[in-house]
Amino acid sequence: MRTYGRDLARIEKDGLTRRLPVRKPDVLEFSSNDYLGLADHPLLKEASIRAIEMYGSGVAASRLMSGNISLHEELENRLARLTGMEAALLFGCGFMANTGLLSSITSRDDLVFADRLNHASLVDGALLSRAGVFRYRHCDTDHLEYFLANRTCRGNRFIVTDSLFSMDGDIAPLRKLHQLSMCYDCNLIVDEAHAIGVFGNGGGICRELGIRPHTVIGTLSKALGSYGGFVAGNADLIKYLINNARTFIYSTGLPPAAPAAALKALDIIESKPCCGRKLLDMAADFRGMIESSGFSTAPSESQIVPVRVGENRKAVAFSEYFERNGISAVAIRPPTVPAGTARIRFSVTLRHSRKDLSSAALILNSINGGR
Repeated sequence: MRTYGRDLARIEKDGLTRRLPVRKPDVLEFSSNDYLGLADHPLLKEASIRAIEMYGSGVAASRLMSGNISLHEELENRLARLTGMEAALLFGCGFMANTGLLSSITSRDDLVFADRLNHASLVDGALLSRAGVFRYRHCDTDHLEYFLANRTCRGNRFIVTDSLFSMDGDIAPLRKLHQLSMCYDCNLIVDEAHAIGVFGNGGGICRELGIRPHTVIGTLSKALGSYGGFVAGNADLIKYLINNARTFIYSTGLPPAAPAAALKALDIIESKPCCGRKLLDMAADFRGMIESSGFSTAPSESQIVPVRVGENRKAVAFSEYFERNGISAVAIRPPTVPAGTARIRFSVTLRHSRKDLSSAALILNSINGGR
């Protein structure tokens, strides 16, 4: 019989034990992805309540059975417009969107070229596809081009990347990636999970740069304050996914409250197109505060602000120190990040005031006597 004690002891020895923290209302939260502060917005709550009253708490079936409601289709149309694509399809979450997409559109005859620091869902989706996978060095377009020039196949080739990397807060070289995809006849797939709602008036970094990739993936659970994921692309792609993506076909549709809340979030974002810019300006100020304390936030250029600590237990100690001072800032350790790069990952949101940001920076400065 399979036992787990030895494995758990090793995890504990390496300082990698994970525990489920209980969210505390009286703690200043710096680990949330609720970037625009919409998750408890009264208008989103009201929209969710109305949807529950109309449709119930769940749709109780796959959307291909009896679980398809008008809110799903309305949101898909809005997300397509938001990202500048022809059509979109909702999934149960962003992880399911990525694994469902990549495992259904690629095969043994294809090749996937993936950034080494892509989100785990993109990694797993590529592995499930059984395509050949080449991981280029993080944001290294020369390394990618070497692969593109020297790795051919009988089928299709795909470049797969996050637009905004969730642990370092840096941005992929999307213009160059788009150029390479055109030059080498590849399909460019971009996961905009952490950029939707913040960049490009809400439409993401590709939209901000005027780039139209083959596929955009996004989530409702971060800046949109709801839950679920989506894939956006041309109409034929979406029809294909409806017929082939296992994580869509064999999953219950999103509960009515989720698309209703996301639709209201899109209304708010469209009425306040500058809110993403405001958030990014706040994050830039916060990075400056941290840098002045003697810590580096490189390579962040977004609302995600990492402070690398290196050693796992040291990162946990930093996190515990913050918690004792009324701030939730969770330690991020392998395998979420590469070995030796454990860190505190701060998420700046519109819920934070300048005083909140200053308080966090001052606490960091006080660690090790201000260094």
